[in-house]
Amino acid sequence: MRIKAPLARTAAALLAAGLLISGCSGGSSPDPSARSSLDSSAKEALKPYATQKLKWRECGVPGFECATLRAPLDYAKPDDGQIKLAVSRKKATGPGKRIGSLMVNPGGPGGSAIEYLQAYAALGYPAPVRARYDMVGMDPRGVARSEPVECLDDKAMDAYTQTDVTPDDEREQEQLVTAYKEFAQGCEKRSATVLPHVSTVEAARDMDLLREVLGDDKLYYVGASYGTFLGATYAELYPERTGRLVLDGAMDPSLPAEQMNLDQTAGFETAFRSFAKDCVGQSDCPLGTKNAEGAGRRLTEFFLQLDKQPIPAGDRRLGESLATTGVIAAMYDEGAWPQLRDALGSAMKDRDGSGLLQLSDSYYERQPDGSYGNIMFANAAVNCLDLPAAFKGPDEVEKALPEFEKTSPVFGTGLAWAGLTCTYWPEQATGSAHRITAEGAAPLLVVGTTRDPATPYKWAESLAGQLATGTLLTYDGDGHTAYGRGSDCIDTAVNRYLLDGKAPEDGKRC
Repeated sequence: MRIKAPLARTAAALLAAGLLISGCSGGSSPDPSARSSLDSSAKEALKPYATQKLKWRECGVPGFECATLRAPLDYAKPDDGQIKLAVSRKKATGPGKRIGSLMVNPGGPGGSAIEYLQAYAALGYPAPVRARYDMVGMDPRGVARSEPVECLDDKAMDAYTQTDVTPDDEREQEQLVTAYKEFAQGCEKRSATVLPHVSTVEAARDMDLLREVLGDDKLYYVGASYGTFLGATYAELYPERTGRLVLDGAMDPSLPAEQMNLDQTAGFETAFRSFAKDCVGQSDCPLGTKNAEGAGRRLTEFFLQLDKQPIPAGDRRLGESLATTGVIAAMYDEGAWPQLRDALGSAMKDRDGSGLLQLSDSYYERQPDGSYGNIMFANAAVNCLDLPAAFKGPDEVEKALPEFEKTSPVFGTGLAWAGLTCTYWPEQATGSAHRITAEGAAPLLVVGTTRDPATPYKWAESLAGQLATGTLLTYDGDGHTAYGRGSDCIDTAVNRYLLDGKAPEDGKRC
């Protein structure tokens, strides 16, 4: 599961970072031949891509231009077809000398960089940053406007999101396995051409291609959540072309999938305890008004009731899986806690699941007309290429259940079974867990939040320690990611780095 930013921002911005847990993205191992820009044995075949001219056009949002970047479908075989990648930008507004292009990625994998750019980054980033950078977003291959991965039709996706992920017996286990298999088979059937070519390494190579086409000597970049792994991968591939990179809500590329899932499970439990502590201090808390431990037990009991008997939610029904997703969606930002408290109150007291369903729909990018965005499809496709599956089958999940349930009594069971997402994937993983040092890169700024649910703080500590030039900036607080979320201390430090190239003192806390 995953994304970044408050609910007040776009659904894509909210959910991109949270999706990590469905398969858990981790470490694609870069091809050593790709360590510099367009200098592999395929250089001549790649030259037409590097010298292309983008045709910018107006694209419906005032102040923004859009274009299409052509890239090889397979960088190892550039003559074997191409993929078209959607790009948008908002030019530097001035005053001040233009620094370059600042690429942004909201995470996921599967979050639309263009939607994030147009709805938030190019308007909400501090004015001095927007004044001196062209703000640029490119939907990664397989995402949103860039030849999106497709897996299930809307009706089938509705059924998939309601699948019971806390099976009580062998029959329910078989139903869950069938759902994962049908999802994977749908991706293979609908997206066979692009499916083998949506890894993070390939997306990083696309970023370098765009950098070159834009005429920038260095890459300037802000990546959130999964976007930190994309940025770190770029620095590993092209350290000499790495400029100022902000990696906010960092992932740890050295971890295998099962450990990443377990760490995220702990992160969501930590976030829920913070929510519960706040909730029980309110007179209208539907989880009680005594202590956070009791709140967790009440929520678990409520989920068990929904497992047996879903409740009305408008013209639909709310079961355990959708309710759990709704709660998890609200963990990404403490600004959503009042909304979650109201939604739980309506569901638990009035038997009206509409509020939790709304939160769940935002997580899945389900629109009011019943249509879905492709964030969940792209999320699985990238994750399952980047890292081998957490578990080989249900037997391994059952062995791991006690540890997951101990880590999170509320979410542990469902998040353990979510580790089967990549088990039946039609494409073999091309990446593996590994440390990223990016020797020779410019100073890199890693930002971590102490009670981040989706990317636990220890991941930021680990990534900053791995990177040869990594600097850790810490936000002591709740929610997913830190930049642009209300901390003047964080924003000042990041802005100074982006504008002047001066990283804060390593270990600075806000």
